[in-house]
Amino acid sequence: MTERRAILSGSAFEEQIGYARAVVDGDWVHVSGTTGFDYTTMTISDDVVEQAEQCLRNIEAALGEAKCTFADVVRVRYLLPDRADFEPCWPVLRRCFGEVRPAATMLVCGLADPRMKIEIEVYARAAAWRSP
Repeated sequence: MTERRAILSGSAFEEQIGYARAVVDGDWVHVSGTTGFDYTTMTISDDVVEQAEQCLRNIEAALGEAKCTFADVVRVRYLLPDRADFEPCWPVLRRCFGEVRPAATMLVCGLADPRMKIEIEVYARAAAWRSP
């Protein structure tokens, strides 16, 4: 039987809505759509680039708990209410994914809270394929 476990970040949204920041299912790690909230303070910047940076810190923490890194990410999905906000985020995104080159999609859509300017979702595969 494969391992399946939930990773919680402490976000109030996880409790209120009923989901996990990430789910480890065997070798796969499914990270929920993650916004730019700092979950320790439940605050969010007004700046989309700062939100993207916080999204990535939140994702990195979930991946770390699953014993993965950005190098293990195979798929990334970017969700933004305003397409003009995407390009300013590219340098931040490239720092995490530029060498990895995961499959990627950007969607323009409404997000759950009007303060949210970007949401990022990733899928990763555990590094079992790497040589020791």
